[in-house]
Amino acid sequence: MEPQSREVRVIYFAWVRERIGLSDEHLNLPGHVRTAGDLIAWLSGRGDNYAYALESPSTIRVAVDQLHIEQDEPLGPAREIALFPPMTGG
Repeated sequence: MEPQSREVRVIYFAWVRERIGLSDEHLNLPGHVRTAGDLIAWLSGRGDNYAYALESPSTIRVAVDQLHIEQDEPLGPAREIALFPPMTGG
């Protein structure tokens, strides 16, 4: 049985937002998108702007419901997922 899709709010920050052209969006994630890495890979296939923003997946940081996770961790019952580049000091 194929896992069901689920709706989440995806928020983009800094140059990820600039390259995608959106600050956030509500998406129905397909059932096969189970980890943060799966999400990045799936988003990369949504168009040239996504592919450009996510061309170096290892640099993208992910937070699920405001908690940072690694890309191999499951998204679980996430309601909000944030994608952002590495933080820089200042």
